[in-house]
Amino acid sequence: MLQDKLKNYKIILASGSPRRQQFFKDLQLVFEVRLKSIEEVYPPELQASEISDYLSVLKASAFEGSLLPNEILITSDTVVWHNSKSLAKASDENEAFQMLTTLSGDWHDVITSVSFTTSEAQKTVHHTTKVKLANLSDDEIWFYINTCKPFDKAGAYGIQEWIGLIAIEEIKGSYTNVVGLPTHLVYKTLIEMAS
Repeated sequence: MLQDKLKNYKIILASGSPRRQQFFKDLQLVFEVRLKSIEEVYPPELQASEISDYLSVLKASAFEGSLLPNEILITSDTVVWHNSKSLAKASDENEAFQMLTTLSGDWHDVITSVSFTTSEAQKTVHHTTKVKLANLSDDEIWFYINTCKPFDKAGAYGIQEWIGLIAIEEIKGSYTNVVGLPTHLVYKTLIEMAS
């Protein structure tokens, strides 16, 4: 199994997200959380997966020169892409309301990029999931914002929360990707790196 193949490696997850950390536990991975803050700014001409790829690699760059030969650093970034625009984390209730109003009744893409960085190489992969939200009333949107306070999530919503239970009409692609990590890709890539 994966943990046996990785016995000579040390996995470092550079994410404070409790959802990503739980996925690593569920994958039966032994890992260490190591955090470094960076300013998540990207060139304005980037689009869709180019944004999440760029930010995932940028997060890894903060660790440059500090990785040991047996360490695999994993960084990631999630983007919600709708009408040729990236919806990042909402800064307040009003911005969250605007985002959810825009997404209401429409399809959007959730793209998560994951970078695997060692002292010698780097590989970045990404997955896109298409999500259809039902038409949401203003009352439903405000109820969600006030009860779940989704300000740490791209697009101002978490599929695993109340809004996911009542408003996700259709999904094409990986569910875990929408939560914040394409676990099938993480597993596949780590198997390849350990082989």
